[in-house]
Amino acid sequence: MGNSSPRRLVSWALAVFGVAFSGLAMALEWNLQPAATQIAEDVHGLHEYVMILVTVIFVGVFGFMFWAVFAHRKDKGHAAAQFHENTTAEILWTVIPALILVVIAWPATKVVIAQKDTANPDLTVKVTGMQWRWGYDYIKGEGEGISFTSALATPREQIEGAAPKGENYLLEVDREMVVPVGKKVRVLTTAADVVHSWWVPAFGAKQDAIPGFIRDLHFRAEKTGVFRGQCVELCGKEHGFMPIVVRVVTQDEYTAWVASRKKAMAAAADDPAKQYTLEELKARGEKVYAANCVACHQATGKGMPPTFPPLDGSKVVQGPKEQQAQVVLNGRTNTAMAAFGKQLNDVELAAVITFTRNSWGNKTGDLIQPAEVKALRK
Repeated sequence: MGNSSPRRLVSWALAVFGVAFSGLAMALEWNLQPAATQIAEDVHGLHEYVMILVTVIFVGVFGFMFWAVFAHRKDKGHAAAQFHENTTAEILWTVIPALILVVIAWPATKVVIAQKDTANPDLTVKVTGMQWRWGYDYIKGEGEGISFTSALATPREQIEGAAPKGENYLLEVDREMVVPVGKKVRVLTTAADVVHSWWVPAFGAKQDAIPGFIRDLHFRAEKTGVFRGQCVELCGKEHGFMPIVVRVVTQDEYTAWVASRKKAMAAAADDPAKQYTLEELKARGEKVYAANCVACHQATGKGMPPTFPPLDGSKVVQGPKEQQAQVVLNGRTNTAMAAFGKQLNDVELAAVITFTRNSWGNKTGDLIQPAEVKALRK
């Protein structure tokens, strides 16, 4: 019996330490992501500094308050003190918060100024938010002229629960933004439709993308690797399906990527003057539909009424092709139908319109050529 008590105490002590360490592990898991830039490192340091400071203030203020309430309670004969128009008290509760504000604002201001210093970049990339993908245009530095869109690559089967979730579920894209390590990258953000927000936490980089405005931010990645983020502005139905993936590579790897990307762009360039056959447009349109339309109108074309109307049997789809083209080009106001005129080229638009007019129960048998789409843009 005498030996059981120490053992019990040891067991209780181990249990307490186990809970403490598990809590610490959870706290680390829920902390900021490991920094990949100096800015992110500064943000993380500022976060820890302010958290420690406010914790000390919290413990001090509430500790003093509880002690004062306990030590000066009525049953010990204490009467409430009057501080009305007490100059000393008013000076203290004005000066002390002001000093605390300065202690917090000084390092915070230094970090914010460093975040906003976008001068003299090695590389400039314009990032355009669209429902629901990102457009990347390399406009300065090595890689100038490269353009592509980046969309969610997670299979619909995973999203709909028909397949196990992958390691990077909802955080994987078909085309990654690629930048060289150690180079200052300036990112210009804007949007084609509604407000989006470009955010990569490991870089300490976040900026809203607003239609009609150009905002900017910068980062300088200090290590290679793949870094993931998301749109953090509620931008519509597929808001949660707008990931950002940045791959940081060595300078040699970046140079090779630029060369291969430009070669691929030249090979895949669409010819808007070509006269395509019905089968060619349908085949291309099926891919465009899967990448841009299936989330709302579904693979079956049945949509999700009333918000997302069906295309199968639609009077618009089965009506004059020029009318459908105008809807696809310009969208519809006060509805979820986005304008794809700025997101897709003439060949892609002609292909997806032709596909919808000749799929499911729609058997119009007609097609629209890229040149016709181009004419409707004017």
